[in-house]
Amino acid sequence: MRKEHSNIKTWSTIKDDIFGKKGTIRRDELEREMEAIKIGFLIREARLAKNMTQDELAGIISKKRSFISRVEKDGSNMNLKTLYEIVEKGLGGKVEIVIEI
Repeated sequence: MRKEHSNIKTWSTIKDDIFGKKGTIRRDELEREMEAIKIGFLIREARLAKNMTQDELAGIISKKRSFISRVEKDGSNMNLKTLYEIVEKGLGGKVEIVIEI
């Protein structure tokens, strides 16, 4: 016999309950913060896939290792120019940006 788990919530429902529906100020702030964290994670994963240290990546783009560390923890500490430098010049990748309206 299968037991129902009515108390289990999806991540989307939890975000709605705690931070409000999409389009509210608090929820939009959460979504932006999550995207920044995701960018930092993707940069870290790409760097590791290239077998590079933070020092090596920082040297290529003329930044300090501590800057790369901060970016990998929270991608919001950089502007678009720096994002392009890290990904394209530093990692040999390509940045694609999508704007949704």
